Amino acid sequence: MRLCGPDVLELLHDGHPAACVGNLAFGYVDAFRDHVNIGFFFGSVLDDPAGLLEGEGRFMRHVKVRPGSSPPEEALRQLISAAYADVKAR
Repeated sequence: MRLCGPDVLELLHDGHPAACVGNLAFGYVDAFRDHVNIGFFFGSVLDDPAGLLEGEGRFMRHVKVRPGSSPPEEALRQLISAAYADVKAR
């Protein structure tokens, strides 16, 4: 997420690292005992052809990564890029 552009800022949001453009967050990482979430604040509007996104909230979605597995790297990279482009357009 940091590599999306020079305008990306990282801050702690509720104690977890979040990637922002200006004052608007677009992604986060949250570690749990059994998995890690790579989340998107406006994930419900993202195109997800690989079907990686989980969640049923009005806006937020996440990719759940469990030990011993990893999501397709290119598909995850595309989600991150789409989230960055979306937040820049807002």
